[in-house]
Amino acid sequence: MRKQNVLFLTIIIIALGAVGYFYFFLEENAEEVKIEVTELVGKYNKNCPLKIQEGIRLDSVSLHEERTVQYNLTLLNVVKETAEIGVIKTEIEKSLISTAKANPGLQVFTDNDYTLVYSYSDKKKAFLFNVKIFPDQYK
Repeated sequence: MRKQNVLFLTIIIIALGAVGYFYFFLEENAEEVKIEVTELVGKYNKNCPLKIQEGIRLDSVSLHEERTVQYNLTLLNVVKETAEIGVIKTEIEKSLISTAKANPGLQVFTDNDYTLVYSYSDKKKAFLFNVKIFPDQYK
């Protein structure tokens, strides 16, 4: 009976040690990713505003709640009052999902399961819509 108790305690101690080691390793890795992401967002913002394609300007990038990055964009040829916002949003969403899958510039976000939020405004800075892309959509 005593041998079983010693064996059981040894197994528990080894298991706790392994859990502690992996927790420390993962926590350290998460901190490195957070630093890398913060630096990348800073680089993006230094280049803003930036025309990323005809009619679309990237105004800023920000980090939000856990593992969420937001791109704030302006549609330069759109006015909210006359736009077909539903159609525009649907087309942009399709494009963004395929871009998230293929764009190496987003790799640090996609490798670490970030939610990508794209917030669009019209040329008068009136909010139009958000598009959220979750990790399961770009994996």
